[in-house]
Amino acid sequence: MRSFQHITPALRLYHGPDSLGSLARELERVKSRRAVIFCGSSLGRPGSPVDLVRSAMGDRCAGVFTGVRAHSPLPSVEAAARELKRLEADAAIAVGGGSAIVTARAASILAAEEGDARALSTSQDESGRLKSPKLLAPKMPQFVVPTTPTTAMVKAGSAVFDPVSGERLALFDPKTRAQSIFMHPALLGSAPSALVVSASLDTLALAIEGLTSRSGDPIADALLMHALRLLALHLPNQALHQDPLVRGELMLAAVLCGQGTDHTGAGIATVLGHAIGGRYEVENGVTKAIVLPSTLHFNADAAKPGLEKVAVSLGLAPGPGKDAPATRIINAIEAVFRELGIPRRLRDVGVPREALPGIAASAMVDWFLRGNPRTVRDASELVQVLQEAW
Repeated sequence: MRSFQHITPALRLYHGPDSLGSLARELERVKSRRAVIFCGSSLGRPGSPVDLVRSAMGDRCAGVFTGVRAHSPLPSVEAAARELKRLEADAAIAVGGGSAIVTARAASILAAEEGDARALSTSQDESGRLKSPKLLAPKMPQFVVPTTPTTAMVKAGSAVFDPVSGERLALFDPKTRAQSIFMHPALLGSAPSALVVSASLDTLALAIEGLTSRSGDPIADALLMHALRLLALHLPNQALHQDPLVRGELMLAAVLCGQGTDHTGAGIATVLGHAIGGRYEVENGVTKAIVLPSTLHFNADAAKPGLEKVAVSLGLAPGPGKDAPATRIINAIEAVFRELGIPRRLRDVGVPREALPGIAASAMVDWFLRGNPRTVRDASELVQVLQEAW
């Protein structure tokens, strides 16, 4: 009998047209009287679906922070933390995609810990080990009303981008996991199709990396395999991406993937997506889709058991050959990428070839690299992966 532990954090999920009807009750459950909404400037305009959220809150809305920016840059997160203090907030409600969710969480950490983001983030010591400081201050409850199918909905990590240094600062605090998620069709339908596709591509890459990771357990496998089944069914058909039923299924795939990868970690595609996205203003899902075939080539021999699970989840028939699982998966996902019409090379999204060594060096200190099935010995191996994708 194999030994493992699988601890599932508490989550209250409301799905469908009636979902926001439970928001006031959930705020009452945590005794919130001054909740702040986090969203981008477009969602913050009068007449947007955010009005539905505000209305559902009753008299508990203390304000709306509309300064959310893509990739959660540090200046906007710091501004959000100041706003939480000014408004004497007691809860945060993120309305939008991953950037809104991460900004709300990270701002809550900065507001509670009253420290510099760099000092509160994961760092690497002299021996190369990664360490996350204990963030002990109580954190305000977090709620999520998503517009894109992002795994950030169920995570406890909050990575912000420092535009000055070009670094990704990773803040981790389990107390900032969402208490509740509300999947309402009006909010799901408000996001442009391109953002829905990008977020779903991010989920696809993360689910594949989770199933091929060095760690995991049968329950995590079940979550990730069904996430891939939902993606294989709904992602390729762009004509259906405006359908609220399809968007709802993609949302559930993101929840399953996010929960599953809490127990598995990720790999090269994820860390390269982190290293590239903020620097070159490319959506993480698109970046990961570009590098994913190259990472599958790199990991093919070390990841065979996991790749077989991926192939089964995607409905791919067995095939001959030493690298048959990786080859079949690469061919299948490349077909989906072509159908979606997304960029296929790093040079197509503005990444210069001379930047590849710097990207690789940055990725080497990413926490998620530890889960890659094949050990990455030094940055030169990541450069090879990047060159194949360039």
